Amino acid sequence: MTRSDLEHVIRAAAGIADEDHLIIVGSQAILGQFPEAPEVLLRSVGADLFPRDAPEKADLIDGSVGEGSPFHETFGYYAQGVGPETATLPARWEERLFRIHNENTGRATGWSLEIHDLLVSKYVAGREKDLAFIRAAIEHGLVDGETLAARLASTPIEEGRRMEIAASIRRNLGGTE
Repeated sequence: MTRSDLEHVIRAAAGIADEDHLIIVGSQAILGQFPEAPEVLLRSVGADLFPRDAPEKADLIDGSVGEGSPFHETFGYYAQGVGPETATLPARWEERLFRIHNENTGRATGWSLEIHDLLVSKYVAGREKDLAFIRAAIEHGLVDGETLAARLASTPIEEGRRMEIAASIRRNLGGTE
């Protein structure tokens, strides 16, 4: 997915939901902070998002412009309507969102997670595709280890899980256990 594709998804999803503000929480949120992100980070064709002020409309988005929809078949990418609980995020993540609003988004605004908040959510999810995304972001120099550790420290998760993720962060950044 490209930045232009994401802008189109924002416009379409906002129109379907009749909501002007969408929160983008999946991997394609990277396009808010890094519009020209490395290609390896742009492999997903779905943008995980929900209406900021009416998250219950995520199902409407998913059903109308989601995976397998005519929108997806026509354009090759889609909106995945998700709930706010989909991503486990650090404290104050809302204060660090990146705004995507231009003529391509119409009247709508997409709000994308900041890279460190996004990566913490991916560490918590822990799927192989999330870990590969994290490694690629680190390899391309998009991550500050201290910031990542601080964000993890402010994330509402069980302490044992936090320690596992902290060890994984150290390994991924080339540190020792």
